[in-house]
Amino acid sequence: MSLLRDRNFLLLFVGQGVSRFGDGLYTAATAWLAWSLTKDPAAVALVSVSAFAPAFVATFVGASYADRYDRRKLMVATDLARVAVLAAALALMSLGLLDLPLLVAGTALLALIGAPFAPARNAIVPQIVPAGRLQQANGLLQVAFRATFFVGPLMLAPLLTYGSLQLALVINGLTFVVSAGAVAAIRVARPASTGGRVGLWSDLAAGLRAVRAAPDVLVVIVTFVLALALTSGFLTVGLVAVVGKGSQYGLLLGTSGVAEVVGALLIAGLRIRRPALAAVLAWALLGIFRAPLGTVNSGAVAAFLLIATGLASALTDIPLIALVQQRIPERHLAKALGLWEAGIAGALAVSPFVASTAITLAGVEVAFLLSGAVLVVLAATAALTLARVSARQSLRRLNGTAGKEAGQGAVAHKEGDGLPAHL
Repeated sequence: MSLLRDRNFLLLFVGQGVSRFGDGLYTAATAWLAWSLTKDPAAVALVSVSAFAPAFVATFVGASYADRYDRRKLMVATDLARVAVLAAALALMSLGLLDLPLLVAGTALLALIGAPFAPARNAIVPQIVPAGRLQQANGLLQVAFRATFFVGPLMLAPLLTYGSLQLALVINGLTFVVSAGAVAAIRVARPASTGGRVGLWSDLAAGLRAVRAAPDVLVVIVTFVLALALTSGFLTVGLVAVVGKGSQYGLLLGTSGVAEVVGALLIAGLRIRRPALAAVLAWALLGIFRAPLGTVNSGAVAAFLLIATGLASALTDIPLIALVQQRIPERHLAKALGLWEAGIAGALAVSPFVASTAITLAGVEVAFLLSGAVLVVLAATAALTLARVSARQSLRRLNGTAGKEAGQGAVAHKEGDGLPAHL
């Protein structure tokens, strides 16, 4: 916890914790607003998709600006721009002009504006924290993110009871102001320029080459995105079908959320020597405990399984972020993290459809078993791929060392041949 005594890290920790509280509140508030405007579940789904689809398209591109310009200033500008959009939405609500198309457009606009923020935030961490403490820093940040995002939706009910939906949006806007102020107060040097100004597409291509040059990073990112796309929807769509009761469903989701917070806190105190392997094998652990969820008849057993999956979930992303921060060059770091964030947005957009289709075709029990089996197979495949990558890298290092020694020997031999002539 000594990192929290560092002024810059504390500002990031508190500011982003407050911001994620606002994100959680905003997610619940927009879903409720869509329902109140239309009383149509499809409208709620449409608003949810509008929050993910633009992020999928824009995050990687937006991350390029986080690599080429001042990340801190970009984060502040993003927060303030989102405040302006929320202010416009509040004005439309007050005038009675806000309808579903405007809500969808506003949600999509907020997603587009916010696209560079998460990559910039994760990329600024190595500028604040020493390399040896990146995993601890990311673990503590995830504690703040998960805990406050979990609390945000819980605040919607009392705000609607004792206030209004407009008040919820005002509070969300204030969280952006707090985030902007905290980030603006961080004192961090901008990375040194590596040359002349680079165009957007050239920079994006260079970022992709940087990720491909670190195959262990690429394997972990691809595994994460595939696992999320194929199985994350079961925690929402599938769990509803399992429990059948709204109150129990909410309690189980809350249990899983608390377990993720505890898992992040535990990982912050661990030292993981092989973060890539830990990140992919965590999916196998998650799959083992996810598979039986469709067969349980006891709320206590379901809670135990969700606690285990929540703990494992924290292990899937914290080592991944630290790995990217360690392996990718500074000038391409935000793009690598943006590629991951874009993958998450795309995966979250399609995963509920994957889960609902599997449940419809195979039934809840079989669908959950398949979900768990897919995670185990995916994790095993990724672990084997990482082993092959490590073996190839070791062989290249050996060959490079042997070649260097052979070259030095040849030079020495040539100089020896010429020695008598100089005498």
